[in-house]
Order: sequence, then structure tokens, then C-alpha cells
Amino acid sequence: MGICKLLGLCKKKEIGCAGVPSVSELFVMPIIDMKAPDVKPDAQVSNDIITIPNIITFIRLCFIPVFLVLLLQGNNLAAAIVFGLTAATDFLDGMIARKTNSVSRLGQLLDPATDRLLMITAVIGLLIVGRLPLWIIILVLARDLLLLAGGYYLIKRWKVRVAVMFLGKIATTFLFFGCAFLLLNAPLVPGLGWCDFAWLPGFNGNPCCWSIWLVYIGLLLALITTVYYCVRGVQGYHIAKAQEAK
Repeated sequence: MGICKLLGLCKKKEIGCAGVPSVSELFVMPIIDMKAPDVKPDAQVSNDIITIPNIITFIRLCFIPVFLVLLLQGNNLAAAIVFGLTAATDFLDGMIARKTNSVSRLGQLLDPATDRLLMITAVIGLLIVGRLPLWIIILVLARDLLLLAGGYYLIKRWKVRVAVMFLGKIATTFLFFGCAFLLLNAPLVPGLGWCDFAWLPGFNGNPCCWSIWLVYIGLLLALITTVYYCVRGVQGYHIAKAQEAK
């Protein structure tokens, strides 16, 4: 609890603040870090499919291939606008679901999945058009795969859910803004000239879009959250395994 207070990552309503939190308080939220920890109890979550929030999420999902086609056709401005609108309306479906008490299990799955698919499509598209190096794409994909596979295993086998870090939302915000301006590919700024490696835009001497630095910040924060999720996941695994052995 002391670490959580130090980093400002946990709120009183998420984890008990009177002394050391219990196991049930520590592991009560999804492992994926795209959404704020606003998951309602199962009793308040419906099985409805056709809801206004789900329709909004589905529309956002449909815009993803539109964005990719525009990017590959060289329509940078149009691609950036579609990407920006799709990313910016991320909060809309969740807010409507909470305000209208229409949180659904489909929405809880589809909404974060749409966010990740949008980000993955963006970085792959930027790789294809030559604005992001391959190592960044590999890093983003590897992180997502690790969290998805690890989260699925913990929940399916051990019924363990790792608390979402607010820092993860900040990391995603930096990545979204960085990719959005990379889509515009402007304005270009001189590189630092610290090295001659072509796969380190911004650090070499070649001109690059200024928002590559937003991407770097987002990646650094994403790595920090990944370490957090792994540590907490291992802790949850050992606690659940010890309880099962009793």
C-alpha cells in the first residue's frame, strides 16, 4: 500500500486504506491498462448486446480499417483526423454506459479490444509508410501479447485480477498523441545527432517528426506499467496457489 500511495496510482475506493489491504481488495480489476478502473459488480453488468455504448464502440471499430486505407493511400490529414476521432471518442462509450446504467459484458470486452486494435493498426501502418522503426512495433506487440496471455491465464486458472495502473492510461495517451502527429508527419525537426543508427529517429541526425518523442515517453511509461503488472501478477499467482493448497 505504501508503494501505491507513493506513486499515486491507487484510489481509496479501489483498495482499502485502513492498514494492509486484503487479497480480495488487491485483485479486483482488469489486467488491461486501456481503461479506467470503473468496472461494476457483476450484478450490475448486463448481457445485452444492442446498447448505445456498444454501438458507439462498434462504429469506432469500423473506422479502424478506414484509417489504415487512408494512411496507405497517402491521405495523411484524413488519416490523422479519423485516427484522432476514433481515439478521442474512447471515453464516450464508457461514460454513456455508466451514466445510463448500461454496462455490458460485451462492452467490457469490446471497448478495450478496440483501443488496442487501433493502436496496433496505427503502429503497423506507420511502419509500412516508414515513420516508425520495426523495434517499436515489436515492443508494442510483445507487450500487448504478454499482458493478454498473462492476464487470461491468471483469471482463467487462478481467478486473479491485477489492479489497473493510472500510469497505464497516461502511457496510452502519449502513444496516441505521438502516433496522431506522426500520421501528419509535420512539423519536422532536426535530430539530436547523438548516433548514426537509422532505427533511432530523433537520436540520429536525420530530420523527424517532433512527436517521435511523445512515442518514446509513452513506451517508457508502458514498460514501467508492464513491470508493475508482472510483479503484481506473480504476487497474485503465489497467493492464489497458497490458498488452493490449504
